[in-house]
Amino acid sequence: MRVDARRPGRNRLDGSPPQGSRLKRPTGFYREVPSLPVDGQARRMTPERVALAGCLRNGLSKNDERQRAVRHAAEEHGRHRAARGYIGGPDSRSSPMLATTSTDAAMTDLTAFAITARWPAKHPDRLQLYSLPTPNGVKVSIMLEETGLPYEVHRVSFDKNEQLTPEFLSLSPNNKIPAILDPNGPGGKPLGLFESGAILVYLAGKTGRFLPADEARRFETLQWLMFQMGGIGPMFGQLGFFHKFAGKDYEDKRPRDRYVAETKRLLGVLDRHLRGRDWIMGGEYTIADIATFPWVRNLIGFYGAGELVGFGDFTEVARVLAAFVARPAVIQGLTIPAAP
Repeated sequence: MRVDARRPGRNRLDGSPPQGSRLKRPTGFYREVPSLPVDGQARRMTPERVALAGCLRNGLSKNDERQRAVRHAAEEHGRHRAARGYIGGPDSRSSPMLATTSTDAAMTDLTAFAITARWPAKHPDRLQLYSLPTPNGVKVSIMLEETGLPYEVHRVSFDKNEQLTPEFLSLSPNNKIPAILDPNGPGGKPLGLFESGAILVYLAGKTGRFLPADEARRFETLQWLMFQMGGIGPMFGQLGFFHKFAGKDYEDKRPRDRYVAETKRLLGVLDRHLRGRDWIMGGEYTIADIATFPWVRNLIGFYGAGELVGFGDFTEVARVLAAFVARPAVIQGLTIPAAP
């Protein structure tokens, strides 16, 4: 099994590769960055700097200031990782605080889990991720990159229907990615999980990051996570089917129009909430953002539905999306697992 193959990152709002860019992306973004440093000073990403119209149609590569900000943050992040002794390579993603010893690895045995028969763990001491770079899949890879947890990634090929194999179903009975197998779960025992929202909550609890400690704010964050899981994900996905995939050939456009209307309504809810806020929870970047913005990016990028839903009207969503896709951990997480 090829583990964590690398490929160039993507940093345009629509998900397309930056022209002429050969910037090597760092991984394991271990601290929150509410604003990106430019020329030694922190600048908040305002609608003016995002240059909304150009971003939506032409991508961030045409915004020179934005590109300098992303490059500066990425290079600073790489230097900080090296200074702190982060280890990594083609088959590893880990931090000095979380990496296990060879003795620990020798004591870890995941062979009792049927999924490892099809996707053997080369590093059984690390969290195992089974995924694809879809809006749901990248939620978990971004979270892992943000936290710096050591993990090993396995690509589940839909082309080969691997999500329907007995091995995968043993871990994810709903035959959906992503899924994880954590050898160091509660009580030091292995734990398997499916459903991206549940995995985000688990990883936030495991690391103590991206989910507020304050009880009230924690539940407020979870309500926005549920808003994505129950609204944005399903409705944006249905619009994608009727706009990009087989549904686009249906003569009756009423189903498509229903999901266009619902997508616009949901974007309006999010846009109004984001007014005066850096992130969904204000100044604090959380799992609610990690869950939501891959779907927004997919809507206007891969689905190509930005014009259909009038995305240019949702300037607050576009502003926060721009800040989200500029985070180094997001840049890397969006490409994981890489194509073989």
